[in-house]
This record gives sequence, structure tokens and C-alpha cells, in this order.
Amino acid sequence: MMSNRTTSVTEFLFSGFPQFESGSFLFFIPLFFIYIFIVIGNLIVFFAVRMDTRLHNPMYNFISIFSFLEIWYTTATIPKMLSNLISKQRTISMIGCLLQMYFFHSLGNSEGILLTTMAIDRYVAICNPLRYPTIMTPRLCAQLSAGSCVFGFLVLLPEIAWISTLPFCGPNQIHQIFCDFEPVLRLACTDTSMILVEDVVHAVAIIFSVLVIAISYIRIITVILRIPSGEGRQKAFSTCAAHLGVFLMFYGSVSLMYLRFSATFPPILDTAIALMFAVLAPFFNPIIYSLRNKDMKMAIKKLLCSQRILSTTAS
Repeated sequence: MMSNRTTSVTEFLFSGFPQFESGSFLFFIPLFFIYIFIVIGNLIVFFAVRMDTRLHNPMYNFISIFSFLEIWYTTATIPKMLSNLISKQRTISMIGCLLQMYFFHSLGNSEGILLTTMAIDRYVAICNPLRYPTIMTPRLCAQLSAGSCVFGFLVLLPEIAWISTLPFCGPNQIHQIFCDFEPVLRLACTDTSMILVEDVVHAVAIIFSVLVIAISYIRIITVILRIPSGEGRQKAFSTCAAHLGVFLMFYGSVSLMYLRFSATFPPILDTAIALMFAVLAPFFNPIIYSLRNKDMKMAIKKLLCSQRILSTTAS
């Protein structure tokens, strides 16, 4: 891998697992089942929305796209984490590391943009209900969904291309459980002052999205509190509760991960934050969307019952 300062690093070694050395297999089992649940849970949400015509509206369309992105978002990191937990050689190639960073953060960016779009959708639905059907047309909904994904993937290309040109000739230990910008950039054999620029760019993007969503929900809550009937207020709140819960989990973990600048945490806390950001938030999302929404629960029951009938008929 490396022997001196002039040797080019061709692979990185993950050192974010030292606290798991003594019982790595015990951590492998729950992480494996969490990953399976994330994939199956989000697939159920995705197909429940697609197969139930009652849910063919902008809000549920955004939820289904978000669930689809969550599957690939976790697939970018968790399978490699699982292999590292049961392998003595916890390495990743340079290209593999760049690809992991690109797909993980591109999918994360797409989800962040989609959550912002969902907040604006709820704002229009509650604050301008009469104009909602003419504003949030199926065409605009499709454009916003596609735009979130395309922009999320395109915006990261220059950053990844720049990192791929940096020389890596020194230590090759990534102090994290997956490839991420800051720990990888610290290993570059060049001026790393760009790390601060990276932090600022990421912070501005995160804060802007949080502000847009927060302002939308402040306005939404203000309008809901003016609704005279308690039943009307409860119904309006229920349509926003799931999205608000996902927003708090997603951006809460993102903020802990990327809004700390030069602050350093103990390795075990760093690992815990990374797990919350990359594993626990996606784990709870299908639970939040299915438990906090009657229409979604009915659609999931309908989907599971139809699959049971099909399997019975086939047998």
C-alpha cells in the first residue's frame, strides 16, 4: 500500500472500527437486519404508493421517490460496513472510495433537495389550497422529482473530480467507517486549506435548506392554528407530521456530521454520529411514513394482502 513519502496510495484502510474489534460479529448481525429492513421497508412504501391510485398525488409521489433514494443511499455504505465488520482487511480502493463518496453524497443531496421540495409542497397545499391543483400539476411534480435527482448528482461531480487529482502519498488510514470528504482530504499530500472551503460550502447548503423548510413550516403552523375546528387542525397537522419527523432526523444528523468545522469528537462519538447519519435515520423513515399516515397504512395493507392472495393462487 505505502512504504514511504513517494509511494502513491492505491487503497485506504478504515480505522473507524477499533471499538468493535472484540465482538465485530455481534455488530454485524443487527446492522445486517437493519439494512434488510431499510431495503424492504422502503420498497414497500415505494410500491404501496405506486400501486394505490388514491395516493397518486404530489405529496405521496415525493415520499415514494424519497423511499427509493433511501435504498440506494444506504446501499452506498452499509454493505461495505458489513464486509469490514467480518473482514480482517478493512480496505477500499482509491476508485472505490471516490465512488462511495460520490454516490453517498449525491443521493444525500438529492434527498435533501427533495425534502425541501416536500416542505414547499405542504406550504402550497395548506396555505394556498384553492390554487394547489393548478400550481402542483403532475408535470411540475415530475420535473421537481427529476430535477432533485439530476441536480443532486451533477453538483458533486466537480468536487469528486478535484479530489481524484490530489496526490495521496502518506498515511492511508481513514478515521471513519465509510469514505467521507473531510477524513479523505486530510490524507492528501498537499495544502489542505481547501477543507475549510469544503466545510463552508456544505454548511451554506445545509443551512439554506433548513431555513427554507423552517420558514415553510412556521408559515404552515401559523395557518393551521387559525383553523377554527379541532378536527381540521388535527387533519392538517397529520399531513405534515411524517415529513417534519423525517426532516428533523435527516437534517439533525447531517448538522451533527457537517456543521462542526474544526471541532473534534472522540472516535466512538464520531462513529456513533456516522451511524446515526448513514443508518439510523434511513431505518426510521419507513416507520415514520407508515405509522403516522392512515392512507399509507391502508395502502401497505392492500399491497401485502394482494401479494398474499397472489402467492396463495400460485401455490
